[in-house]
Amino acid sequence: MSDYKSTLNLPQTKFAMKANLAQREPQMLKRWQQEKLYESIRQARAGRDKFILHDGPPYANGDIHIGHAVNKVLKDIIIKAKTLSGFDAPYIPGWDCHGLPIEHNVEKKVGKAGEKVDHATFRKKCREYAARQVEGQKKDFIRLGVLGEWDTPYLTMDFKTEADTVRALGKIVQNGHLHKGFKPVYWSVVGRSALAEAEVEYQDKTSFSIDVRFAVAEEEKLATAIPNLKGSGKVSVVIWTTTPWTLPANQAVSVNPEINYVVLQNGSERLLLAEALVESVCQRAGLGELDVVGNCSGSVLEGLQLSHPFYDKCVPVLLGDHVTTDAGTGCVHTAPDHGMEDFVVGKKYDIGTLNYVDEGGTYRDSVEIFAGDHVYKVDEKVIALLEEKGALLHQEKFVHSFPHCWRTKTPLIFRATPQWFISMEKNNLLNDVKASVDGVQWIPDWGEARIRSMLEASPDWCISRQRTWGVPITLFVNKETQELHPDTPRLVEEVAKRIDEKGMDAWFELDAAELLGDEADYYSKVTDTLDVWFDSGVTHYSVMQQRDNLGYPADLYLEGSDQHRGWFQSSLKTAMAINKTAPYKQVLTHGFTVDAEGKKMSKSLGNTVSPQKVVNELGADILRLWVSATDFSGDMSVSDEILKRTADSYRRIRNTARFFLSNLNGFNAAEHMVPFDQMVELDKWAVDRVAQLQEEILQHYDDYNLHLIYQKLHNFCVVDMGGFYLDIIKDRQYTAKTDSVARRSAQTALHYIVHAFVRWIAPIMSFTADEIWQELDGGFAGEKESSVFVAQWLSLPRLDNETFSREFWQKIAKVKVAVNKAIEAKRNAGVVGGSLASEVTLYCSDELKQQLLSLKDELRFVLICSSTQLESFDESKGEATDVQGLRVAVTKAEHEKCERCWHFREDVGSNAEHPSICARCVTNIEGEGEVREFA
Repeated sequence: MSDYKSTLNLPQTKFAMKANLAQREPQMLKRWQQEKLYESIRQARAGRDKFILHDGPPYANGDIHIGHAVNKVLKDIIIKAKTLSGFDAPYIPGWDCHGLPIEHNVEKKVGKAGEKVDHATFRKKCREYAARQVEGQKKDFIRLGVLGEWDTPYLTMDFKTEADTVRALGKIVQNGHLHKGFKPVYWSVVGRSALAEAEVEYQDKTSFSIDVRFAVAEEEKLATAIPNLKGSGKVSVVIWTTTPWTLPANQAVSVNPEINYVVLQNGSERLLLAEALVESVCQRAGLGELDVVGNCSGSVLEGLQLSHPFYDKCVPVLLGDHVTTDAGTGCVHTAPDHGMEDFVVGKKYDIGTLNYVDEGGTYRDSVEIFAGDHVYKVDEKVIALLEEKGALLHQEKFVHSFPHCWRTKTPLIFRATPQWFISMEKNNLLNDVKASVDGVQWIPDWGEARIRSMLEASPDWCISRQRTWGVPITLFVNKETQELHPDTPRLVEEVAKRIDEKGMDAWFELDAAELLGDEADYYSKVTDTLDVWFDSGVTHYSVMQQRDNLGYPADLYLEGSDQHRGWFQSSLKTAMAINKTAPYKQVLTHGFTVDAEGKKMSKSLGNTVSPQKVVNELGADILRLWVSATDFSGDMSVSDEILKRTADSYRRIRNTARFFLSNLNGFNAAEHMVPFDQMVELDKWAVDRVAQLQEEILQHYDDYNLHLIYQKLHNFCVVDMGGFYLDIIKDRQYTAKTDSVARRSAQTALHYIVHAFVRWIAPIMSFTADEIWQELDGGFAGEKESSVFVAQWLSLPRLDNETFSREFWQKIAKVKVAVNKAIEAKRNAGVVGGSLASEVTLYCSDELKQQLLSLKDELRFVLICSSTQLESFDESKGEATDVQGLRVAVTKAEHEKCERCWHFREDVGSNAEHPSICARCVTNIEGEGEVREFA
């Protein structure tokens, strides 16, 4: 008996079964760098329409976390997809390099600037520290397979970027949006600096809640104001506060002129508070039910003098619309130093600030009783003094949401200081910013509502900081009038030129006389630095408008949902202040990473997932696939188990690609391609299915619906390919004559499929796509591109045959599933040993019968059985199926098994020279090869 194994076209490929991504990806990265892959992409797309995704700069401090990885991978997927669509889509990664956290880390090593080390040396150490952090993060981003200008990223600490940040400030000044103001701002006592709204986050804090008596010092005036006043005892106006530490700075009590107030008899004293809050105050303070002995509107209390609860002074009653009956007592303790509303009402009554608290949160030496005390630690001392003075009505502790510094995670205070602001009302800036939101596409669409809510009552933006490590506010201010120098635009440009050469030190070392000459004695240099949100916010000017390969506005900004209050907003405000246009056309938002139970990632909970660990153990492509598989419009769940499931999906996709490649063994496109109209009908369907799917995938890439791409890819591998097409063509691939149309047709289809498939996955599974690309032969019109990342989406032929239409093959696929179920049932019952050991009879409706007849002998290959017989539909025969008008009967094949193709055929042995194989196999060995005919 002959050995026919050598006549089979057994698949061969170097494409490994096991991924071993963690070990092989670094080698691929090295090759990309050696081949200058990113530069090759730029050259290939030179002159094409641009797509600009502007990178929101991560902070240059600490290792990257899983959120960083999500953000960079999403950007890389989109950039690569746009490149495949033919766009010139450069990617310039950036880093935010100034600010408080870097200062803190440097302080730990060299001490505070101006104390243990001079300011210039301190800034030098900060620059060196930030540079090291950038390099560490850059290495991890590159390891994720992210392509970009890693050799020339933008850093906010680059001399050129610092200079252009200063120029951006100059343009905002020139457009009339900057002013200096003295008002309460969020203040970090840890960072010793002002903060803007964007730098504030809310966390739970336990605070004291106290009700305090302010005794009326003018009882006769009170009696005149409330002529119906009865009862006896001292009258006190009751205030409620959750910041006892601000009471030393109290200068008034505010009431609302429209609110009705009552006087309550409480034992031997009388208490004045808002009528609407009597029940809640009495319940809170445990006062029981008290009699009303007087009432009045708030308006009649204006100017009434009250005794400060522990200082020997009187404070007035003021009228203010900010007073409400939502909580408290309806009477508001007013300290213009420590609240914006207090500051506004104080200004109305010509009450200034006291400046009792220094930048570190400590009461100054001049403050009676509390000198040297820190605001974080003084509440209990204040409460004890109130109790001693008989001014404390009630105290308790409660947990509430409280503003914290987003960097140091410490509670903030309001503190009145002179600061530089971008005015949102001056020159109609806020209205212009709000109007610009309409021209931007917000993805998901709820992003629009979020940014609008952030902007709705947006206060003036405090852009000055009292820091050492930051871009300086390069302005000259008249010492007497506090007005800016009238030639500010020219002076800003002169300073910017110097910063171009020496960095920010050029300003701090500058002798004003160099620029101002004889005027220098009349002007002082501003010593404040810019808010880091200003640095990153103006990168639309300092980066996008300065780099030749970028442009303005960007097509896309893509960051986490917290950036509606951060970078999206700071960029929009500065762009409108400079250019009067939005800096972006689209804004895409992704959610935060959470664990499998939806809990926020936290080191203390031990539920964090390290991207470095994932990459080192599973490979970057697994992480990238997880990012694409997750609907990033909401929170993104990740855990070891979720990543393990992702790895299983990856193997399915990879093994499908492996089948494509292994079955292209010996196929040369230039020699062996079969014209589409001459291909086997099933193969035409496969190519058409790929063309149809590609349209859907490309649309999802354009719409940023990456999780739908993943679903379609996975379904394509499991259902269309694994469950149907590839299963069917194995026989033809392995047993047909090598150069027969039957085999080359299938290989032509596989050639189309794998060339399309590798492009689909390239943005997501970049390393795997690159590996597949190395295995492929030439393309369809000459030489294959040097890299899949240089290629464009494949142009594919489409079906135009009405008989063997897309709908026809959908019906055939359903029939195949039904037959498979029937064969499996017989196999489980021990009737047949396998699919090819079966003979199938199909009892069909007339319409279905005609469809199946059109397949002729191809039907048995599609159903993967040794023979098929078609009969008219008969309810009494065969087994019912899920296909309407179809019943199936499966019997054990009675004929001999072909030693070569394993089909059980009656013509096995019909050729005396080949007694163990069927006639088809004889034709494939010695003849012209089998021909697949269709009706």
